[in-house]
Amino acid sequence: MHEYDFIIVGSGAGGLSAALHAAKHGKVCILTKRMAAESNSSWAQGGIACVQSDQDSIEQHVSDTLIAGAGLCKEAAVRTIVTDGPQRIEEVINWGVHFDQKEARDGHLEFDLTREGGHTQRRVLHARDATGKELTEKLIAAVRADPNIKMLENHFAIDLITTAKLDLVSEDRVLGLYVLNEISGEVETFRSDRVILATGGCGRVYLYTTNPRIATGDGVAMAWRAGAAVADMEFIQFHPTCLYHPQKRSFLITEAMRGEGARLTDKEGTDFMQKYDARGTLAPRDVVARAIDSEIKRTGAPCVYLDISHKPAEFIIEHFPNIHEACLGVGIDITKEPIPVVPAAHYQCGGVLTDLNGGTSIRGLCAVGEVGSTGLHGANRLASNSLLECLVISDRAVKHMIHKMPVGKPAEQGYTIPAWKSGNAVNVDELVVIYHNWDEIRRLMWDYVSIVRTSKRLQRAAARLRNLKREVQEFYWNFKVTSELLELRNLVETASLIVECAIRRHESRGLHYTLDYPELDESRPPASTVVRRY
Repeated sequence: MHEYDFIIVGSGAGGLSAALHAAKHGKVCILTKRMAAESNSSWAQGGIACVQSDQDSIEQHVSDTLIAGAGLCKEAAVRTIVTDGPQRIEEVINWGVHFDQKEARDGHLEFDLTREGGHTQRRVLHARDATGKELTEKLIAAVRADPNIKMLENHFAIDLITTAKLDLVSEDRVLGLYVLNEISGEVETFRSDRVILATGGCGRVYLYTTNPRIATGDGVAMAWRAGAAVADMEFIQFHPTCLYHPQKRSFLITEAMRGEGARLTDKEGTDFMQKYDARGTLAPRDVVARAIDSEIKRTGAPCVYLDISHKPAEFIIEHFPNIHEACLGVGIDITKEPIPVVPAAHYQCGGVLTDLNGGTSIRGLCAVGEVGSTGLHGANRLASNSLLECLVISDRAVKHMIHKMPVGKPAEQGYTIPAWKSGNAVNVDELVVIYHNWDEIRRLMWDYVSIVRTSKRLQRAAARLRNLKREVQEFYWNFKVTSELLELRNLVETASLIVECAIRRHESRGLHYTLDYPELDESRPPASTVVRRY
């Protein structure tokens, strides 16, 4: 058994920053199922939204977030995260993170802020078009330099261990995790009174996504199985502009490009966004994604186009060097021609239900970043608020844990945590079955539960997912666990939660748009969809 003061699952911005805060108070272990640099955070292109300009204000940032969230944001969460933001930005700069700067009129350097859809001011800090990479690389370096932090790569968290699971008569609280050591192939026990989930999102539930291979909803599925409340999983944000090309199916074209003047057009070069929203290309993501989906269905075209070629080539290459290089690699010169784009699953706005400190319904368990649902995003995330949430909530989660459960003072004594038992399980002999089920889940979610939904499609998805869950459970109990099997198990659980929440919402709000209920439900105040296993 491995014992730590803090165990953090995930190596994105939320997990890494939480580890650096926690290391001031005790021994920390970061578990990550692949290499440390593989996370949703590292793929983030746009930047971090944070008030930094005299022309901007906290009130404006709060207002923009509430408007984008379509009535479901928790204003206390929005105000807290936006207000705490500048201090967290200063902190990551001290950890070595560099944001682009420019020379001001008086000659001194200031942040080169950009603007994205839904923002009324320039407030997005960025490092060219690879902000997430810059942020996570510097945080990983700081983590590796801290003697109080141990990073265990290729360690896949299987399930949470709680008092309820051990049938102990006490308050339900977390005790640790069972973890697959993918190097040895053995399942090991990790013990801690303080566990932070920072596993990111679930984009791989869908056939087309901007997310990396690791985004399989692991944290939500683990927390759900442990009995934690889950909220608002019907709100899956589809990024409007994913590169449409067979060689690069998951390549995101940052919203910052639209913030710098790129236009969405049809194949004839006609700007179509004004037909759908007065804000045009800079409308919030849910509006733009639905508009693109409508144009594709109306015209029968496979994609639409994002055109920034009217800007000087030097400006484009300086601001978007990675996108320029990636597109050149598939024969598209964005300084001279438009980029073919389609929407793709990008971000889960719901997740494990938390308070403002990342605290869940299970004592000792916190969730930070995309895996958690603080109420910041509501029914639709405002662009570049996600990394801000990671930094703010990770800090608050550690402070909350230290206050509630001081290190060195165990919450309770006398636990006997059993070692993992494989029973009569044998090695998986036919991975093809796992891969087939994986593909089926992703396709049915894309066909039935994507940008535009209907009750009939949702019911069909729910019926098939029930059958798939039975098949996956049979595999899980009969075969020794592997990363492929664990990801499939989490994928089907997360997909089922998305569908369950979508079925329960009888209105169209934010990212959840259904043809059967195309209007807002004005008969009652807006409310989150909260589900519990027991």
